[in-house]
Amino acid sequence: MAKKNEASEEPTEEKKTSTGSESTKAEKETKEAEATVEETVEEANEETAAPVQVSVEDFDWEAYENEGLTAAEVAELGEIYDKTLNSIAEKEVMNGTVIAITEREVVINVNYKSEGVIALNEFRYNPELKVGDEVEVYVEALEDKSGQLVLSHRTARMHNAWDKVNDALKTGEIITGFVKCRTKGGLIVDVFGLEAFLPGSQIDVKPIRDYDQFVGKNMEFKVVKINHEFKNVVVSHKALIEAELEEQKKTIISGLEKGQVLEGTVKNITSYGVFVDLGGVDGLIHITDLSWGRVNHPEEIVTLDEKINVVILDFDDSKKRIALGLKQLTSHPWDSLDENMNVGDKVEGKVVVLADYGAFVEIATGVEGLIHVSEMSWSQHLRSAQDFLNVGDKVEAVVLTLDREERKMSLGIKQLMPDPWADIDTKYPVDSKHSATVRNFTNFGVFVELEEGVDGLIHISDLSWQKKIKHPSEFCKVGEKMDVVVLELDRDNRRIALGHKQLEENPWDVFETTFTEGSKHEGTIIEEKKDKAAIVSLPMGVEGICPKKHLRKEDGSQAKVDEKLEFVVLEFNKDARKIVVSHTRLFEEGIEHETTSGSKGGKKGSSSKAIQSNNSSNEKSTLGDIDALASLKSEMEKGE
Repeated sequence: MAKKNEASEEPTEEKKTSTGSESTKAEKETKEAEATVEETVEEANEETAAPVQVSVEDFDWEAYENEGLTAAEVAELGEIYDKTLNSIAEKEVMNGTVIAITEREVVINVNYKSEGVIALNEFRYNPELKVGDEVEVYVEALEDKSGQLVLSHRTARMHNAWDKVNDALKTGEIITGFVKCRTKGGLIVDVFGLEAFLPGSQIDVKPIRDYDQFVGKNMEFKVVKINHEFKNVVVSHKALIEAELEEQKKTIISGLEKGQVLEGTVKNITSYGVFVDLGGVDGLIHITDLSWGRVNHPEEIVTLDEKINVVILDFDDSKKRIALGLKQLTSHPWDSLDENMNVGDKVEGKVVVLADYGAFVEIATGVEGLIHVSEMSWSQHLRSAQDFLNVGDKVEAVVLTLDREERKMSLGIKQLMPDPWADIDTKYPVDSKHSATVRNFTNFGVFVELEEGVDGLIHISDLSWQKKIKHPSEFCKVGEKMDVVVLELDRDNRRIALGHKQLEENPWDVFETTFTEGSKHEGTIIEEKKDKAAIVSLPMGVEGICPKKHLRKEDGSQAKVDEKLEFVVLEFNKDARKIVVSHTRLFEEGIEHETTSGSKGGKKGSSSKAIQSNNSSNEKSTLGDIDALASLKSEMEKGE
């Protein structure tokens, strides 16, 4: 029997070492049971030497499965085992413990009948994860097709993420996030499973030029903004260090003094200056304080991350602004300017700035002189400095003024060229004839250029002998060539009076013999003036003045513009270049000779008193007075 008991206990020992009755297949159990029964029967036969018949149907399978335990004992053990397991359900968040970590997976125990496996990349925000750590997990499924518990750490974090970021915003709590990637204007950060935006300006207190250096790293942040409508979260790393920097700034600024020299690092370069880090507080070197010379851009003087010495020019405690200087560490170039330099000396330099009024020439680093546009050429015409020089040109000039105290210098380049007025008497004597170029007009005349630096004026009255010119633009155009004669020369004041009409003989000498008083000529009315007179074009290009009352025709009508009639000369004034004519006088010889105001030598005709009386009465007549006109005509004919 002892052997029988041992035989009956062998399968029990094998079963204890097995992985569990639930995983043993039914066929295997049946075969093992049959083999056990046969062995038991053989042993019994050997011991008793009496044949025993045992059938499979009579085998106690329940006792075998319960490992010899009674049904009550099995029920009691089941209750104890169930108490050790969690009662979990799908789609809920719970805590689990890390029991193993592999290269790709993390095994989590949640006190369930099986463990859950989560991909290691879900914990990349926490590189210090180790066995024994408690983590949040989300039960996605109690079993997959392989009977495995399905868990997710990322989903668990997402469930509580919005609550956590809102709490962090309210309390100012410092949180840890994983920098996933770079995006336009900043970085994408994984915070509690949410994607938050880290602006480039919020990465650090100093400008960051390479965002990629932060990708794949864990950083601490503060939540600074949440947009619930668009589910956007903005975090800042800069905010964590600003408070500490403020304290550092207060400490540094409290120890600052004007004139103090400090070492700093070039932090940022802009078009208007350079920002320098003085060890927790920034100062600005304005572009004008970088060098004593002209600086087009600060990059010509300094480079990023360069360590330089600077001097404190000024600072503001309230606004925490610090003005720095670099050029002040060297002596002013004017202090080392050659003591032997005087007015009249020749200097060489480079054009650094051009303006309409002149050019600044740098003769030494930080020492500049101004060449005014009037000192660039002997010409008096208004022009721009760009017409003579360009930036970068090397020029030679003469020192015109020098003020070492005010650090100002004026230069000239025309002084290196011959002065055209030096021998003006020889080149342009009075009555000499020349060709000139029309430069500009005024109401009183035309300015012409004889040569570079020598200009002359032709008065409007010296343009033509015959024409009445209202404005010089009626006579010529800018840029045209014109022959002139020198009328007057004033060397001291650099003035030349020129004439154009003087190149021809005075036609009024001829007109005097042609347009004698009483002579008759054919003319055309070309203009009516407001002063009750008309301009009449006469032969030889001469113009005469006809008073309005002398425009009355024989039929009593008034002559009009463009009408061609015969006129008689009433007055000829050579000096005033004036001719007064009349059409009415042709058929009214008894009318009194009248001239315009200011005329000289006016004469009266030899008409009788009777004719004058008729003429006076005729002035009051109208076109309807036919009888009076006929009577006047007969009397005139008798007089002839």
